[in-house]
Amino acid sequence: MSRLAQTLGLTEFQTEIVAAVRTFVDREIIPAAQELEHSDTYPQAIVDKMRDMGLFGLMIPEEYGGLGESLLTYALCVEELARGWMSVSGVINTHFIVAYMIRQHGTDAQKNHYLPRMATGEVRGAFSMSEPELGSDVAAIRTKAKREADGDYLINGQKMWLTNGGSSTLVAALVRTEEGAAKPHANLTTFLIEKPAGFGEVLPGLTIPGKIDKMGYKGIDTTELLFDNYRAGAGDVLGGTPGRGFSQMMDGVEVGRVNVSARACGVAIRAFELAARYAQQRSTFGKPIAEHQAVAFSLAEMATKVEAAHLMMVNAARLKDSGERNDVAAGMSKYLTSEYCSEVTQASFRIHGGYGYSKEYEIERLMREAPFLLIGEGTSEIQKMIISKGVLRSYAL
Repeated sequence: MSRLAQTLGLTEFQTEIVAAVRTFVDREIIPAAQELEHSDTYPQAIVDKMRDMGLFGLMIPEEYGGLGESLLTYALCVEELARGWMSVSGVINTHFIVAYMIRQHGTDAQKNHYLPRMATGEVRGAFSMSEPELGSDVAAIRTKAKREADGDYLINGQKMWLTNGGSSTLVAALVRTEEGAAKPHANLTTFLIEKPAGFGEVLPGLTIPGKIDKMGYKGIDTTELLFDNYRAGAGDVLGGTPGRGFSQMMDGVEVGRVNVSARACGVAIRAFELAARYAQQRSTFGKPIAEHQAVAFSLAEMATKVEAAHLMMVNAARLKDSGERNDVAAGMSKYLTSEYCSEVTQASFRIHGGYGYSKEYEIERLMREAPFLLIGEGTSEIQKMIISKGVLRSYAL
């Protein structure tokens, strides 16, 4: 058997680009990750090299200057990046959700205005749906956009958990517009907000207060977004028609769930690699601990979970690429990969023993990163709701 998490049926270009990203991770990211993560430093040099590699344009169509690759190619690259350091993969996650939403739902003017600059990394996207008291109830969004007589909108409210909030220059924000629809989610609209990078009041009425201090997922900035009579034009509405934001965001979230799945696979692969290496180097009772049955069985379970998670992620990505509905597949993938990632990381931590608790060892960082994947892009409980509803649709009496 070859090494874990291999993908069959890739094109020559897909194989080459994934291999190039893997080499980049081994040479540039893994050696630098510990120091950058512990100091909570934004990996600007790494991001610049990713931009030079064309990774910001990976899924953007060639007509707009991108590489025009599939979600599967993107997910496999994210898996490799997360294997090096999960935060680096987070830099391009929200960027691609926004680029995908513009590609799928934007007007021609919006596509021509944003996508060429997003392909080069000149414009970097962020995705804003959550609010401080919102949780998973998207239909309860309170941030409001009131239409003025001149056709512009005044937006007021507070958004939360904005990944790349300070470093991004384009935010897709879901807010409430009263369109008179009976269902609450039909009164939601996505606005495209172009802004300067940075913190504080970056535009009149638009404030990024500062970074939220987190247990893990360091280096990358996670922020709030405050609207205080921020003025947005009618041309800033994604697709040009208000009231379609919920379906646009849910389409983007399916891409995001494949991304989180890929990140979970990458972290789990790295946790397994560290455990396999340590177990062959560390000896007790006269032999490497990998030869003790308890450790060997643990490695076997970890390897099987890594392989299963990777296959689920690949399936969800390929289904989305095919144009078929993939909400259940993405939910299953996100649920399984995040749970398995947590279990594999904990098993690796146990194999490391006391050394796993030391910040000198990489597994300590993975132990703080893995929990994020259980809640990002919807908790495991939300995924179970999506899965059960989808399955019951197919097996309805």
